[in-house]
Amino acid sequence: MDPAQIEQVRRFNRTVTERVGALHDRYLGRERPIGAARLLWETGDGGRDVRELRERLGLDSGYVSRLLRSLENDGLVTVEQQQRDRRVRTVRLTGAGRAERAALDCGSDELAGSLLEPLNPSQRARLVDAMAEVERLLTASTVTMETVDPGHPDAEYCLRSYFTELQERFDSGFDPALSLLPDAGELRLPRGLFVVARLHGEPVGCAGLKLPSGAPAEIKRMWIAPRARRLGLGRRFLSELEARAAEKGARVLRLDTNKTLDAAIALYHSAGFQEVPAFNDEPYAHHWFEKRIAPAHGTG
Repeated sequence: MDPAQIEQVRRFNRTVTERVGALHDRYLGRERPIGAARLLWETGDGGRDVRELRERLGLDSGYVSRLLRSLENDGLVTVEQQQRDRRVRTVRLTGAGRAERAALDCGSDELAGSLLEPLNPSQRARLVDAMAEVERLLTASTVTMETVDPGHPDAEYCLRSYFTELQERFDSGFDPALSLLPDAGELRLPRGLFVVARLHGEPVGCAGLKLPSGAPAEIKRMWIAPRARRLGLGRRFLSELEARAAEKGARVLRLDTNKTLDAAIALYHSAGFQEVPAFNDEPYAHHWFEKRIAPAHGTG
């Protein structure tokens, strides 16, 4: 890692925490620190499970419990066990909690205005654009990828969402029964693998890799949720699966796609894939791609 980059990130962090008031015990002039204020905001009008709050904010369970006790004592939230599963606790705002959240929203608007007000219009636009880019990149850095069984609930959720989107986008619709779908066994080691991407603990993408003996590796069923697009996950999936294929000794990586998936086609070209003649009878495919991959270190 470049030391200069590390130092720039540290300077940025110091500036932001100072300017947004994160160092004060009374965030936005209220009675509590930023952690407690953020819990109120993330709980929202509909309530939220404690586990979801922890994952969304990246906080350990002990710290969240202490913050929730403080908010309960102030009459701002209730924490209830769900009847169907006593291990699950749900946080809900009280009337006072909703009023406090509204006050925090007003204070946040004022703080945002105070950051922009000293700048001229051109500087404001530059700052807001830079903030949007930083937010996107920081969000991308929080996405995790994990190899799971194709029968895992998160894998099944992604595949259902994927099929639904293809049904809506393809000119002819999409029927999984007609497609050359790999069976679950083809996406389990040693014959393959299946990777799920998660953002704040929620599944937002998937991709499978077939590793047939004596044949090129093949990427199947790559999908990214609309809310997670523009985070670079498509390229990240391709890099991950290419590396995994190389580790297993593959020298060629293949995939096919439909003509309506313009963004995917552009991604494959930019990632070094070349169009080749059809190598399968997939009825929904119009383009077939292939890439020569370098052997992984230690294989040969």
